[in-house]
Amino acid sequence: MSALSNMIWRDVRQSYASGGTWLPVIFYLSAATLFPFAVGPDRELLLETGGGILWIAALLATLLPLDRLVQPDLDNGLHDQLIVRGITDELIAFGRLISHWLAFGPPLLFAAFLASGLMGLEGPPLVTLLVSLAIATPALAGLAVMIAALTSGLKGAGALGGLLLVPLAIPLLIFGAGSLSDQSGSALLFLGAVSLLLVAVTPFAAGAALKAARE
Repeated sequence: MSALSNMIWRDVRQSYASGGTWLPVIFYLSAATLFPFAVGPDRELLLETGGGILWIAALLATLLPLDRLVQPDLDNGLHDQLIVRGITDELIAFGRLISHWLAFGPPLLFAAFLASGLMGLEGPPLVTLLVSLAIATPALAGLAVMIAALTSGLKGAGALGGLLLVPLAIPLLIFGAGSLSDQSGSALLFLGAVSLLLVAVTPFAAGAALKAARE
């Protein structure tokens, strides 16, 4: 277990030090900055559509780190070393989910807080946006790890990853963006259920893909 915890913190440190953490943040803020220029200064329109745009940007930002989540450790033999030490593929995948969320989730929430000002979101809508993204970022991290494992070793993995992400992330987008206009809070409950399901499935799906990649 110490080897797994070392891997988690090594991944987090490398992500922050190499700038891999900040690329999704820069992309997210860039998308949020461009949207008001595209639709004009209509405040009501920005309030109505801005939350959905920020959610779409979050999904697209998930694609950016796919190539560094799994493949480097398969290439340099670290994954095999962990297996030799008795750590299962499923546990390695779960560790990847944790490390990726620590490097991806908090910075994305900070970027969403900054970007919401460009959309005119404030008060309860802003709180709902941040809560919905906080609920969904573990699932987004899980999807990224799952897709990275499934596409490891394949040519054009980035493009294939995008094709896999879109259908899997649609429930998150529906309930996440829908929570901004839902006064009852039921959308957040469904979002939480979907997020928990994806987090629970990720270690097994990604672990099976990692096992197949080794064989």
